[in-house]
Amino acid sequence: MIIEPRMRGFICLTAHPDGCAQNVKNQIEYVKSKGKINGAKRVLVIGASTGFGLASRITSAFGCDAATIGVFFEKEPSAGKTATPGWYNSAAFEDEATKAGLYTKSINGDAFSNEVKQQTIDLIKKDLGQIDLVIYSLASPVRMHPTTGVLHRSTLKPIGNTFTNKTVDFHTGVVSDVTIEPATQEDIDNTVVVMGGEDWSMWMNAMKEAGVLADGAMTVAYSYIGPEVTEAVYRKGTIGRAKDHLEATAFDITNDLKAINGKAFVSVNKALVTQASSAIPVVPLYMSLLFKIMKKDGSHEGCIEQMQRLYSDRLYNGCEIPTDEKGRIRIDDWEMRQVYQDEIAELWKSISTETLTENGDLTGYKSDFLNLFGFGFDSVDYSAEANELKMVASIKN
Repeated sequence: MIIEPRMRGFICLTAHPDGCAQNVKNQIEYVKSKGKINGAKRVLVIGASTGFGLASRITSAFGCDAATIGVFFEKEPSAGKTATPGWYNSAAFEDEATKAGLYTKSINGDAFSNEVKQQTIDLIKKDLGQIDLVIYSLASPVRMHPTTGVLHRSTLKPIGNTFTNKTVDFHTGVVSDVTIEPATQEDIDNTVVVMGGEDWSMWMNAMKEAGVLADGAMTVAYSYIGPEVTEAVYRKGTIGRAKDHLEATAFDITNDLKAINGKAFVSVNKALVTQASSAIPVVPLYMSLLFKIMKKDGSHEGCIEQMQRLYSDRLYNGCEIPTDEKGRIRIDDWEMRQVYQDEIAELWKSISTETLTENGDLTGYKSDFLNLFGFGFDSVDYSAEANELKMVASIKN
């Protein structure tokens, strides 16, 4: 079928298998160009199909020569209907990893469920024995709690006060004000249940009890802090409470893994275009300004550059892993350079629809967004028929 992007609000309803494959190949080539990393050889990535999780899996495999198991929850294709981009990303990753002689298997299901945890543990026992590194990179808006059976939904709201600030519709480039009402305590609690550290801890406990964590095993989850301009709706809002819980959980997991010399870390990553971040008010406008400044300075990174640097400069640098005063790995260090943040704060005062083209990189933002779904790659002929039924090789139907 001929596949074109079909937009609905802040989401694209279609994905291109060949474009997604090109996106994966580009990331693989970048990692290979940076040389080998003396890192983990058996890696589990929970949330492995898009964004930082996909980049982590690619870096593990093609940077460290690791065997990888990826867990994700993606929609499969059907005749005349495309899969979600994460499905095609995973299919392309498995194809390339297999060509390179690397072990790769994937599990498609609800990572919050006990069933998927057990399925993953059984696969580890059967094929790899134990795991050296667990990457936790889930980004779901809902969670069915495996113990209570209650469906929890996260919300993106400020806490305490109504929030009003500038935002941009990245499809049209129109800058306007957005107002968000404050969260209730129920909103806060639900968001922590979905996006906090409980499920990460449940995964690590299940794996520890099953004996599938190697001595010295490490686990890393991902977080974000961001600038003052977004903190009311993000870091000091409902999501921020969940991130606080996630970061506190790292210390609990490290304590639980003492018997096997294991450690848990949270890596604070850079603001990047993802399906989730594109829907957060204020953030696309902030990123448009940030990208322009960082690209001009030669310091801009995408997901794969961030993860390659995380692995090579932080996790497996041959020395002690550097952390901030709260025990977090700061791979957002370039984004948070004071000179960049000062410039953004000054631009923010007068940014408008008319000045955004000159002062921001909305074109780059929109390109990154399309790339997420496999569109916008010069090497792909989008007028040609594409096979929407592309499957993930290790997943039996």
